[in-house]
Amino acid sequence: MSDLLLASNPVHKKVPVLIHNGKPICESRIILEYIIDEVFPVDGAALLPADPYDWAVARFWAAYIDDKAMCPFAITHAMADNVHAVHFVAPWAPMFKGKTEEEKAEGIKQILAAVETLEGALKGCSKEKPFFGGGTVGLVDIMLGAHIPGVRATEVLTGAKIFNAAITPLLASWTERFGELDAPKKVLPDVDGMVEYVKRRQAQWAAAGAAAAAASKS
Repeated sequence: MSDLLLASNPVHKKVPVLIHNGKPICESRIILEYIIDEVFPVDGAALLPADPYDWAVARFWAAYIDDKAMCPFAITHAMADNVHAVHFVAPWAPMFKGKTEEEKAEGIKQILAAVETLEGALKGCSKEKPFFGGGTVGLVDIMLGAHIPGVRATEVLTGAKIFNAAITPLLASWTERFGELDAPKKVLPDVDGMVEYVKRRQAQWAAAGAAAAAASKS
């Protein structure tokens, strides 16, 4: 972890951090609002609605996505030794690391409840248009869209269907629309690559756990 990162984000001690004019701005959602709606506004490209009520609602759902941790896992880079690590984010962790099938099922239940809540949010925010932002991509679309590859990888790794067209049809269609946009195609990570990496790490953890258990018995 670099000294610059620690100085720029002493509270959370993590990326992302944007340094603009020598001043640090932390957290993805705050950075997006700062760049597009405050510092470099572009006509027709606002991430948040102009209407005060719609603005508040959009910020609420963006925060909900953050707070409910719609990112299943984070692949972090340790600058000191140039290695990567996988961190499973609560409440997704039981789906991967639950010791019993009941624990895993409870984890899936919690995530599906959050996804169904977002289905209702999409219905209300979109006003029968393609995106959370209405006719154009907004802050909530970007916040949730960034996690689509991680969710898809989780579906492969756990067998759970998170974006289920039978249960959340609006959200399932939205994921397809968002994924077809040019900008996400250029920057979102490859799902297959994420799956293979997590599988390798899981195998390493299992081997390390078995070795530790064997050592404790000897």
